[in-house]
Amino acid sequence: MLSVLRVHLPSDIPIVGCELTPYVLLRRPDKTVTTDDFSETNPLDGHFLRYKWYRVQSDKKVAVCSIHPSEQATLQCLGCVKAKIPVAKSYHCTSKCFSDAWQHHRVLHDRAASAVNENGNEEEELFGRFNNSGSGSSNTGLTASASSASLTNGSTPLYPAAVTQRSGGETWFEVGRCKTYTPTADDIGHVLKFECVVVDAETKVPVGHASTLLTSRVIPAPSPSPRRMIPVDAMGHLESDGRITSSGSFTVLSYNILSDAYASSDLYNYCPSWALSWPYRRQNLLREIVGYRADIICLQEVQSDHYEEFFSPELDKHGYYGLYKRKTNEVYNDSNNKIDGCATFFRRDRFSHVKKYEVEFNKAAQSLTDAMIPTTQKKTALNRLVKDNVALIVVLEAKVNNQPVDNPGKRQLLCVANTHVNVQQDLKDVKLWQVHTLLKGLEKIAASADIPMLVCGDFNTVPGSAPHALLAVGKVDPSHPDLAVDPLTILRPHSKLVHQLPLVSAYSSFARTMGLGYDQHKRRLDSTSNEPLFTNVTRDFIGTLDYIFYTADSLVVESLLELLDEESLRKDTALPSPEWSSDHIALLAEFRCCKNRSRR
Repeated sequence: MLSVLRVHLPSDIPIVGCELTPYVLLRRPDKTVTTDDFSETNPLDGHFLRYKWYRVQSDKKVAVCSIHPSEQATLQCLGCVKAKIPVAKSYHCTSKCFSDAWQHHRVLHDRAASAVNENGNEEEELFGRFNNSGSGSSNTGLTASASSASLTNGSTPLYPAAVTQRSGGETWFEVGRCKTYTPTADDIGHVLKFECVVVDAETKVPVGHASTLLTSRVIPAPSPSPRRMIPVDAMGHLESDGRITSSGSFTVLSYNILSDAYASSDLYNYCPSWALSWPYRRQNLLREIVGYRADIICLQEVQSDHYEEFFSPELDKHGYYGLYKRKTNEVYNDSNNKIDGCATFFRRDRFSHVKKYEVEFNKAAQSLTDAMIPTTQKKTALNRLVKDNVALIVVLEAKVNNQPVDNPGKRQLLCVANTHVNVQQDLKDVKLWQVHTLLKGLEKIAASADIPMLVCGDFNTVPGSAPHALLAVGKVDPSHPDLAVDPLTILRPHSKLVHQLPLVSAYSSFARTMGLGYDQHKRRLDSTSNEPLFTNVTRDFIGTLDYIFYTADSLVVESLLELLDEESLRKDTALPSPEWSSDHIALLAEFRCCKNRSRR
């Protein structure tokens, strides 16, 4: 007979909006072990599994600590209550917890006061998606899919409050009837119980004892500090805060979301295991990405299975069309589904897809070695050059009044390149060669049409490096120290390391602005390169690896997503964290098409 051997949860702590799927180990009648699911419509040998979820409701109200969400709160900050900061942020488990967090916590008070004085309710309108809800209140941070899941959680929508047990001031309510359950805001602070039992398919009567498990207390999804769009006025002053909606403007997001295949507990042991789990991170990432409301989204480190099963269908619900290029897999021996790549999404009501180019640096490496490398050195050369990196280039056409422009002479095209350059720091020649290869490909597209260009991605190269110089200046100084690393002599002559695209880094626009309102943003730039001080923050590294470049003769920056400072990230916390689910931070820029601007 079918029997349950073991049930357990892969994640330590349940979080609002994040699916809970227990691991259920079964023994078949033939004594073999399996994790297959046998439902009432698909029984095994006349038996199936019945699942139920319960919430324990205590007569005593429970609040959880905002810093240590697995701990019960014992004190509340009254300043938060007066400032109308989301109530979940006001709770602390101990006085030491409150004292240790005060430097960061005080920023919440300052920002709340500033938001009321300057913007009224605007910040709540723009960034309410990040706010947490207290127990019993609605959770505005849920995505459409998560909200739907929280309402159904089984075959019957909106279960009645079925009391199954009451003891010692606690009442158990049935909240779900399928294997997977998505905690809701009503579950915050409460323990959940999962029950699995084998049922006779004919009599519908349970056979044997039910296997159960209890979760930790449900916590709200931790909320990161909201990031505002800062209008860029290079001629003078800081305009009022808010999203610009000038005619012809559009926004572009670039974000390395950290592939689950790389998010190991060994590498990121400072991040709680529940916050590092993919079920939690994917919902947190989706919430953040959708919240930026970008017209074009360039994501890196997107696993192929996650693109097909999660990001593509979820972003489709929000009006996006997606294109994907998986890394080539000559090096990787793992499942193809675990290989990551670049995904580019665009709003269907703003753009239509014209053409797609795929750049495989492995193929370019093969061509290079065939043409330049002696036969005896080909294997060594390919071992150095073949790193599976790719670029996805998409040509889009802007729509007018949600319709493609009828007059071909007035077509507004846009070319968007999305790439993830090789990560190994000792392969400086390979990084530079990959960037140069991409730029030469974009030059060919530019030569065939007068088209604005965006080059986005994780270039795994810091400001001042040779690849950055090539992108930002159009050439590499022959005396640059990076050029000393060239065992295959693929970078010679150095005079060939040039391109004619008038590329400018979007975030350098902050450095060209004037006025006191921009001082705090300029302080978050490197004074030498005018790039952000960091876009990647781990225990071992803090620096800038991600960029959005644009052709300055055809596009102008209208606004930029404000950069984070170390205080916003909490100085003692690296990424990823419960608040931020990648080790990179997102870059977002708003552009407007222009004509006849000077070339570099």
